[in-house]
Amino acid sequence: MAKLKSIIKIEGTLDGLTFYKGKEGYLVKTKGGVSSKRIKNDPAFVRTRENGAEFGHCTKSGKLLRRAIADFMVDAKDNRVTSRLTQVMSRIKNLDATSPRGERKVGIGLVTPEGKLAIKGFEFNDRALLSNILKADYTLDTTTGEVQCADFIPVNDLNPPEGATHVSVASGVLNINFNTDEKDLQISPVVNLPIDTTSTVLTLTPPSMPVGTGVDFYLLKIAFFQEVNGVQYPLNNGAFNALQIVEVL
Repeated sequence: MAKLKSIIKIEGTLDGLTFYKGKEGYLVKTKGGVSSKRIKNDPAFVRTRENGAEFGHCTKSGKLLRRAIADFMVDAKDNRVTSRLTQVMSRIKNLDATSPRGERKVGIGLVTPEGKLAIKGFEFNDRALLSNILKADYTLDTTTGEVQCADFIPVNDLNPPEGATHVSVASGVLNINFNTDEKDLQISPVVNLPIDTTSTVLTLTPPSMPVGTGVDFYLLKIAFFQEVNGVQYPLNNGAFNALQIVEVL
């Protein structure tokens, strides 16, 4: 790397030299690295191409899942959810024992028990884990998607953030096929409760089970609000909201 001392300031590439502006002024360096053409065609980079293809597939699979539940997770996610989900998809892809290297698929790995287990319990907001927030036991009917807590007392059964006065709870079932990109999400009506000592039979039932030939993801979401003058406001823009994949079938 060298400094450029000239009355003419250049940025860009010229004759194999790259000119750019850095903290120390205008700098110049020689063009290096392997060309994209060589990576695409040289047999020496076959493993690089295979890894790149599978990484791209895992990224796409994570994006498909996020988009499928975009409205549900909009206020219950952290800023690293994309990369964390891609890592999980990569582990699931590795469970595809039938496809050749470079062509292994998330959809094939996910049908294995190990694949389902790899994503079960995934938290979309690692700043607010459902397992830390919800202290009550609940049941899940996988034939209807219904989640029920027989004796739910918010002040006892939650670890609410400071300032929260109300809580909203909802469940969802997503059928998603990573081989065809088909998806269907069904969400229960939201139950909103004050965080007090009132006992409630909390029942969350989606309007129907989703339609599709893919895998069923069962989701549970908890969101906190603060009431001011009769109006409920999201607490800290949803920073304390939890959304978890509680079951995969």
